[in-house]
Amino acid sequence: MILSMLRNPVARAVAVAVVLVVWLGLGGVGGAAQGRLSQVQTNDTAAFLPSSAQSTLAAEASREFVDTQTLPGLVVLTPAEGGDVTPEQLAAAATFAEEFPDEPVDGGTWGDHLTGPVVPVPSEDGEAILLAVPLDADDAEILVGEESLNNLLVEDLRAGLADRLGATASSAGDLGLEAWVTGPAGFVTDLGTAFAGIDGLLLLVALGAVLLILVVVYRSPFLPFVVIFTAVFALALAGLVVYELADAGVLVLNGQAQGILSILVVGAAVDYSLLLVARYREELRHQEHPADAMRIAWRQSLEPIAASAGTVVAGLLCLLLSDLGSNRSLGPVAAIGIAAALLAALTLLPAILLVAGRRSRVLFWPRVPRYVAAGSAGPATHGEHATDVPPAAVDAAEGDGLWARWARFVARRARPVWIISAAVLLLAAAFVPTFRAGGTSQTDVFLTPVDSVAGEEVLAEHFPAGAVQPALVVVDESELDAVLEAAQGVEGVESAAAYTGAPGGAPGAADAPPVVVDGRVRVDVVTQAPSDSQEAVDTVADLRDAVVEVAPDALVGGPAAETLDTQVSSERDLRVIVPVVLVVILLILMLLLRSIVAGLVLMAANVLSFAATIGIAALVFDHVLDWPDADPVVPLYGFVFLVALGVDYSIFLMTRVREESLHVGTREGVTRGLAVTGGVITSAGLVLATTFAALAVIPLLFLAQLAFIVSLGVLIDTFVVRSLLVPGLVHDLGPRTWWPSRLSRRPEHGTHASLRSTERTSVS
Repeated sequence: MILSMLRNPVARAVAVAVVLVVWLGLGGVGGAAQGRLSQVQTNDTAAFLPSSAQSTLAAEASREFVDTQTLPGLVVLTPAEGGDVTPEQLAAAATFAEEFPDEPVDGGTWGDHLTGPVVPVPSEDGEAILLAVPLDADDAEILVGEESLNNLLVEDLRAGLADRLGATASSAGDLGLEAWVTGPAGFVTDLGTAFAGIDGLLLLVALGAVLLILVVVYRSPFLPFVVIFTAVFALALAGLVVYELADAGVLVLNGQAQGILSILVVGAAVDYSLLLVARYREELRHQEHPADAMRIAWRQSLEPIAASAGTVVAGLLCLLLSDLGSNRSLGPVAAIGIAAALLAALTLLPAILLVAGRRSRVLFWPRVPRYVAAGSAGPATHGEHATDVPPAAVDAAEGDGLWARWARFVARRARPVWIISAAVLLLAAAFVPTFRAGGTSQTDVFLTPVDSVAGEEVLAEHFPAGAVQPALVVVDESELDAVLEAAQGVEGVESAAAYTGAPGGAPGAADAPPVVVDGRVRVDVVTQAPSDSQEAVDTVADLRDAVVEVAPDALVGGPAAETLDTQVSSERDLRVIVPVVLVVILLILMLLLRSIVAGLVLMAANVLSFAATIGIAALVFDHVLDWPDADPVVPLYGFVFLVALGVDYSIFLMTRVREESLHVGTREGVTRGLAVTGGVITSAGLVLATTFAALAVIPLLFLAQLAFIVSLGVLIDTFVVRSLLVPGLVHDLGPRTWWPSRLSRRPEHGTHASLRSTERTSVS
């Protein structure tokens, strides 16, 4: 139907107008929704855990022992000059603790949202003061304007400390106190602040970098903006759909998924646009009217672009097999982004390119493609080649351009080229076992100094680090003594005591009897390391092993246990999802190329590329940047994105190789396919690598690691796999590449054979 509309001038004008109006409406509504995505984020690790996780079951059981759950904000105060806290400083801290609950917020006071009083607690060494502000966990996500109540609490604490005590992390007032706001509430706020850059800075950096690349690629002042507009409107559509689904509770969105969505949509939309524009430009030389050129270019580009998008969507939807809600939600969120990019590239972009009618060629100024009539002494005819292959492929393969020379070089030395390329990738892949993905402490998540991390370090110097959020063990009352003994014998455990419900929640206070609920008791286990550190996670893993020996039905929970279960689930996801992604994408490649051998070649090449990327990343992370261990989800995300996106470029190449091979045979088809697609695929790879590299502007370890892995992997796919390994191997294999099908050459005869050949579908 779309192609028939392009033939009729009136229908074409109406279709272009309708498409532009619809997209303008989507852009207006979607742009507003994109700006509100942060309001429907959930960044709580516990919310993503499966219901069967031990920490989830322990959390449900432990709720029976208390009336309300808290999300504490911890204020740590120390004398700026060191030494002991003075009586005046302690009195000032006590006054602040007493008055803060009366501060106004959301039509009431902070006391309405706290589960208990704020009490100043001096450290045993006398060198610090701790104020625990117990925010009701159920109230923490309440929105006041565009801010959550948790964020407002931390902001008000920091502002109040500066105004009343003159105390901040970097300066001390008249009282000589320095102050930090840390704890779970502080970390959540600082994490949200880091993700706040996603809405503005990340997108601006990505679009700016892409614009510069497009200007270099097109050497035109107009065309880059057309492509950028297409990407921006695609992002608006994706943001609208994701916002509505997240707001309705259909999917869970976190800050990481939002950042990946923005980058993925921009990168994919620009890639698809580059492919369509390149084919359109090619056809403008052989068709007098731009509408005819667009009709042929759209038809020829539809299959590789749709196959590319379908491959990425299929790979992303494999994340639905994850145990973690964050991974499961990323699959559909990113798939929606790819679908939006596909729709924009196939509808909005053609409409913009055709809006000027016969003057549409001006968009390419100053390098305007000139129409040359068939049969004239111009580039549209090439003697004996006119009956063999579309003219553009002949021009590219026999010209003196960079990719023509490169294609001939690969053809002359096909076997050494692919063998050396594979050997280099295997050498890099040998370092994969050194890649460390054992988990990341919360204090290592941030790449820039933040108040909560600095406060955590000060807290650990003067107070029992794990006392604020201890590990929780729920066990039968009859097994209490055995569990206490087992817990106290675990290395890294500071203390273990039964929960008594004493005032202030102090476990074991005043020799009170333990609280018993349905025949079970709760044991609070204080670790030596802070609960948000990887050391505490390792301690809880040992605690579980020790407890299960004496109480097989015991449940071990708490923040460190939630992190442990998240890491265990991520490792499980890696083992389950990776094989499924490989099988799904392999089947798609085989169906697309009608060949088992070609599918296996492309899949093996991209897996080798991923392994080489991880090997290089291990060397850079460990020996150059000295980064801590990655989270187990980093290699999972890296695999899904690199294999799905990396196959894209091989699809673009191999669909064109097959198209050319139908006319001139496989080996010549490889040469011409590589020559004619080299420029556009390289440009697409540079764009995608640049957009993912933009993730590094968000100062979080996870995103920086993912940005490096995906950007490096895309460059390897672009310049090694697609330019050397795959064409060299396919040239060496020759017609065997298409087994079990047999690719027969299709010669044509007649004056306009070369022109008609351009109107074939890309795969017979």
